[in-house]
Amino acid sequence: MKSDLAIHAEGIGKQYRIGAQQKSYSTLRESLVDLSRNAAGAVRGGLKELRQRRENNSFWALKDISFEIKRGDVVGIVGSNGAGKSTLLKVLSRITDPTVGFVDLRGRVGSLLEVGTGFHPELTGRENIFLNGAILGMPRSVVKKQFDAIVDFAGVERFVDTPVKRYSSGMYLRLAFAVAAHLEPEILLVDEVLAVGDVQFQNKCIGKMESVAKEGRTVLFVSHNMAAIRSLCTRGIMLRSGQVVSQGDVQTVIQDYYADLGLLGSNEPSEDQDGRSVFGRVVLDSGDSNSLNQSEPFELSTTFKLDTAVSGFRLFCLFSDMRNQQLIAVCKTSEELGFRDEVPAGKHRVSVNFPALWLSPGMYSVYFKMMMADVDTSKHQSNAFPLDVFGDSSPVDAMINPNTNWTVQTSDDTRSNAWQLKTSIQTS
Repeated sequence: MKSDLAIHAEGIGKQYRIGAQQKSYSTLRESLVDLSRNAAGAVRGGLKELRQRRENNSFWALKDISFEIKRGDVVGIVGSNGAGKSTLLKVLSRITDPTVGFVDLRGRVGSLLEVGTGFHPELTGRENIFLNGAILGMPRSVVKKQFDAIVDFAGVERFVDTPVKRYSSGMYLRLAFAVAAHLEPEILLVDEVLAVGDVQFQNKCIGKMESVAKEGRTVLFVSHNMAAIRSLCTRGIMLRSGQVVSQGDVQTVIQDYYADLGLLGSNEPSEDQDGRSVFGRVVLDSGDSNSLNQSEPFELSTTFKLDTAVSGFRLFCLFSDMRNQQLIAVCKTSEELGFRDEVPAGKHRVSVNFPALWLSPGMYSVYFKMMMADVDTSKHQSNAFPLDVFGDSSPVDAMINPNTNWTVQTSDDTRSNAWQLKTSIQTS
């Protein structure tokens, strides 16, 4: 293994049996009986048939996974549900062994794969902190030195001597992450557990992972939050059906992920069940990306098809956050769009040019919707387009962080209104 590598994975495969259940412990006699039955079955049916039966009752969660990660790399692992992301982290953290292949790790591994992983529910928060430190091979003196920082980060000062089985899921998560991040692992593995916390805690966790990375430690981060992946990671790995299909620069991998989901590309309309009206895909600018700098103007476009002329036509462009709260709505009537009494049958392309909206970094959902007189338009809307906004984060939890001019004036005499210019700044 090269000296600058933290992780080297070669040909990893993980096979699971479908419907397999955990057996209880058996006696020696029962084990010998099972062994003889398996041997007899192999003789009667043949080894080939036995192997075939096992193959039919199994699936590969990971197949031929190979990659190298250098020390200090921050790598985002992306993919759809069931792609194998969590299984990969479990293999890397030694929770489960690969069926084939091998993994070389250089350094202590801290992992946060599920809420409270590694915690004993009957022990207090204090006792679990020291237990996890011992599991990581940390001297008690080092854990004691980090103890106050862990408790402060987790915000569980009042409950640190309470058994963790009485913690809420949020408290459990905060303490688990604080322990994993503060006990100085050389390699930190974090699964999609931050979704349990609130926005403020998520930002706090991302900030901590950034500081861990700046200290030269290695971070692997699994998430469906592409804004977090972009802001935190420099490299990316994309999985599909247990295989690596893209790896390299994080922005390239993110775009490969969205393209794989079918969210990028042509905005030509497709057929609908009733043929009344159909939207094509929503496209951002040139159509080869869904990423937007918060400080830049942009264009959204789509197509729609009408089989018959319609009256009372209105077209909406709507923005929502990931909690489905509507943030922005713009609307134009048929007259404003350049039509007269009605919109004629045919295929139409519409583009909307926006100034810089200064949305805070994160994921947003954009879609077009039409309304027509005396027509049920409940399904006459486009598929949601995932708008991935990047830029400078706001110090407060707000959806819009506009660019503004600030002027400060000062008067030395509190009784006078003779203001003198102190500063004039432009800030976002």
